[in-house]
Amino acid sequence: MNAPAQAGTRRGSLLIIGGGEDREDDMQILERFIALCGGPDKRIVVLTAATRVPERVWSIYDAAFGAMNVDKRKPVHVASRLDADDAATAADVAQADGIFMTGGDQKRLLALIGGTKLDEALHAALARGACIAGTSAGASAMSAHMLADGKADLHPEKGAVSLGAGIGFVQRVVIDQHFSQRQRLARLLTVVAQNPYLLGVGIDEDTALLIEAGGGIEILGAGAVTVIDGRHMVSNVADIRNRKVPEMVDVRLHLLPSGSRYGGPCDTATPDALSDFLKIITNIA
Repeated sequence: MNAPAQAGTRRGSLLIIGGGEDREDDMQILERFIALCGGPDKRIVVLTAATRVPERVWSIYDAAFGAMNVDKRKPVHVASRLDADDAATAADVAQADGIFMTGGDQKRLLALIGGTKLDEALHAALARGACIAGTSAGASAMSAHMLADGKADLHPEKGAVSLGAGIGFVQRVVIDQHFSQRQRLARLLTVVAQNPYLLGVGIDEDTALLIEAGGGIEILGAGAVTVIDGRHMVSNVADIRNRKVPEMVDVRLHLLPSGSRYGGPCDTATPDALSDFLKIITNIA
């Protein structure tokens, strides 16, 4: 696991996207990504390791970033762990002003890059001040505890969801995506029931959670971000069989719609109930 930032160390920003971001019309989220990178004249790389069709996915973002006048854009295709351990590729990523991780399968992404030079390069880029964005699978992979597999349709179910090791930019959270559109509240509740130490973060499509270098957060796009806090929960999950619905009493749910902004130097009105979440989610490494 990577060490946390030392006091005074410059940090970049994270743009965590719930998938399905607009890539053709107003492109609000992608435009903000480019701004966070420093503008269209900066160097952008698109990491396609999560998908089995990298050229097809790259063509979509190539067109989108090209329409925004980003000339210094290039794909980083990773087909094996040997590719992810290539020193030249890692150096290219470490020096980029922005890295965009596409959707696909987060398990594939971590199987290819976890613990490699490319993994180290992502953390080095963030520490240097780059913006790292991830959509869909790329969003789920950003946390240290990654939602890897499973579903719960109507209610949370013990044992229905499994976690894996993520990249680790943020700690003590689990990120789910396509949240409202695929009705994943029960799935995220399942995670929190079994892991009350972790906060559940569900991000809607065409919606992004921005974690800023200055310690604030902002919600962008068309939807909302749902936060589930089970740290004070009373539950019988340890005593029931797998696939049974757990009792979950005193679970907090926060709904943060687009336009919500908390923390940072300009905000003095963060509700007490969100203050712990803000401290946890902005402790990026």
